[in-house]
Order: sequence, then structure tokens, then C-alpha cells
Amino acid sequence: MKNLLSLLGLLLVCQSALSQFKKDPILNLQTEDQKLLNWGYYLGFNQYDFQFDYKNNTSQDILVDKSVGFNVGLIGELRINEFLDARFEPGLLYTQRILGFRWFSDENDAFREVRSTYIRFPLLLKASAKRFGNWKPFVTGGVYTAMNLGSKEDSLDDNSTGEFRMKKNVYGYELGFGIDIYTEYFKFSPSIRGVFALTDELVPDNDPNSPWTGNINAMRTRGFFINFTFE
Repeated sequence: MKNLLSLLGLLLVCQSALSQFKKDPILNLQTEDQKLLNWGYYLGFNQYDFQFDYKNNTSQDILVDKSVGFNVGLIGELRINEFLDARFEPGLLYTQRILGFRWFSDENDAFREVRSTYIRFPLLLKASAKRFGNWKPFVTGGVYTAMNLGSKEDSLDDNSTGEFRMKKNVYGYELGFGIDIYTEYFKFSPSIRGVFALTDELVPDNDPNSPWTGNINAMRTRGFFINFTFE
């Protein structure tokens, strides 16, 4: 029932947004993009993965079972000129991944659940095209730093006792595109973002020959967002 209501709400929003594409619409929020500072918030979904670099090439790759998480945050925007804005988008993100180590026969050793709650601090540039009626496409990109509250970096336990550890601080970049849709009361902006960590997030096991982490040279997050922004 909850999923049905969410889908219905999304369809209603999309119907309202698509009505802005009709020929010769009434222009909404005509001074919205002339403000020096602008504020808003976003809600969205994410799917995170891991990219592994191995020390030795083997056929025993680590499998990653991905799930859909959620993200929420605030927006602060500084207008640079008609087509360029600087944006700060701090937010909270929750995601879950399950790692599969196929060379174990015992299920307790073969799977590790990795739950992560990130507090993210992206600093982005948004480059927009010229406004057409009540819509305007854009691309965005920049860098971010994030803190993983579920990292377990300081834990003395490791995979030998069922604990998969990650580093708390992460740095990376994100790229995306979307469209600004000007409704009667607010600006609605759906977008798709790709996220790529630059730092190795793995805390190796205490045993350098660990069957879980011994062959991993680096482990980095990658993923994508679908964000819905309201300004």
C-alpha cells in the first residue's frame, strides 16, 4: 500500500511537470533565477556498488549485491551568472550492500552485510542552458567529502569474527544532468547523478593473508542517485 501511494504521488508530480512543456505556457517564477542566493531541499534514491582493484588477477572476484537506499539533504546556491551557479548540497544517505566471497562453503564466512550511513558535503557547479518556457536543462559536477557513520574503522574485530571494516572519511567526485521545471509555486528539478570515490575505503583485516581482504589492493564506492529537488 505504501509503495502504491508513493507511485501515485510520483505520477501526479510528473503529470504536473509535463504540463509545463505545452506550447506557449504561462511563465512561472520569472524572477526565480535572478536571486543571488537560493535555498531548497532534495529527496531521492541511490544504488551503491563497490569497485575492487586486486593485487593478483584471479577468477575469484568478490560479488556485490546492491539494494536501493535513500538520500535527503539541503541546498544552498550562489548565482555566478545567467548560466552558472555554485551549489552546496549537504545531505544524509543510507545504503546497503552485501558482499559475496564465493570460495567459502560456510554461509557465515561467504557473506558480509555492509550497511553505510554517509553524511555528504558536495560542492558543485551547475551549468544551465537558456530557459525555454517553464523548463531548463542543466549539467552538474564537482567534488565531495563524506563521513561514513557505519564504517567500523576503529573496531578491533575483523572478518575473522564477522566484522567488515571501512574507512570513515571518503573523498570523490560526482557528475549529473537534469532539468529545472518551473511550476506555479516552486522549481522542481529531477536529476540523475553518478558518484565515484577517489579514496580507498577498505580497512584490511589484521592478517595480511586474510581470505577476505588479502587480495584487495583498493576498494572504492561508485553508484548513482535519482534526486528530486524543490527550490
